[in-house]
Amino acid sequence: MNSWFEQAENRLKEEYNKAKGQKESVMKPAVRDALLDFCRQNEEFAQAVVQGGSFQDCMADVAKGVGNSLSDLEAYRRAASFYFDGAKVNFSMSIQLEPAAVEPRQTDILLDLSDFF
Repeated sequence: MNSWFEQAENRLKEEYNKAKGQKESVMKPAVRDALLDFCRQNEEFAQAVVQGGSFQDCMADVAKGVGNSLSDLEAYRRAASFYFDGAKVNFSMSIQLEPAAVEPRQTDILLDLSDFF
């Protein structure tokens, strides 16, 4: 039998085009990708997606009451809560202004010359 993730992935892909409406159509690619990521992270969440409501209903729930805008984070929170009541979505951002540290080369070789005597 397929894993819960594989089943959730198949279900979300099959139901993707059923989500209609202007707001739903704009948000559905990012929301689907976020849900798939959540399913990869947690098998119990993937099971909830498989056994829960349709993606069309999820997107309608996400778009409910939305005015002119909705943050990505809030859309992901609403979608996660649709499938798993009480689910929390955390987000972290950072900025890096200095250049990235140069990683040591993996091709460097350290020889102990005493091994040759």
